[in-house]
Amino acid sequence: MRVACIQLCTGEDYNRNCFEILKYINQAIKLKSDLIVTPEASTILSRDKKKLKHFTFKMNEDPFLKKLTLIAKKNKKWILLGSVFIKEKNKLKNRSIVIDSKGKIKAYYDKINMFDVKLSKKEIHNESKTFKPGTQLKSVNTPWGKLGLTICYDLRFPELYRMLSKKKLNFITVPAAFTKITGKKHWLTLLKARAIENFCFIFAPAQSGKNTDYRETFGHTAIISPDGVVLKLKKKSPGIIYSDINPNLSLELRKKIPSL
Repeated sequence: MRVACIQLCTGEDYNRNCFEILKYINQAIKLKSDLIVTPEASTILSRDKKKLKHFTFKMNEDPFLKKLTLIAKKNKKWILLGSVFIKEKNKLKNRSIVIDSKGKIKAYYDKINMFDVKLSKKEIHNESKTFKPGTQLKSVNTPWGKLGLTICYDLRFPELYRMLSKKKLNFITVPAAFTKITGKKHWLTLLKARAIENFCFIFAPAQSGKNTDYRETFGHTAIISPDGVVLKLKKKSPGIIYSDINPNLSLELRKKIPSL
């Protein structure tokens, strides 16, 4: 199979963000990618709650999501919208959504671990004030194997990945908006660790650059093999990486080293 991961610099301009995503998805389609994955917070990143809520919709009403289902169906591609913010009652959900080649929503996952941290006096993040955390692990069958769903800060919780890997996964997605500070220190190391521990391919599309006045993200979108080899890496700026992979490698390595 051929997987493509898109790197974005999503900001506060919703329409511009959506235009950029579609541009790169169309590029990935031209590259004959089977599965196309976008980063966390693909359509908007903002600290302004009014602006955030204005461009957040119920899942069955989200106009951009509807557009992606039509694109997936027309081109017979699987698209994983790394995450968008979905409106549910008084709080929002940070949701990863899988669309199959028939344009149907095959599965979705709500981010479980909220990014509540104080990185410095100037940089503080409290996701739990805006988002309601998910409670369930999610995986989905694809034509190439079983895919596990995670989002960004989940990466720091190895037990989540171990529980997922018991479902005999071939791949795990880690769409992210990792901060520049933490990304420099830990991003690639953690991605490799999760791949090796669970003998899974890791697809990690990321946000990159100065997204807003308060947030700068690390980039380094990566596709990593089940033995921890970085197959493709895009360090900076928006764009695409893609790789042809053998999905069976995950299961083959587990037979050789039965650590799971």
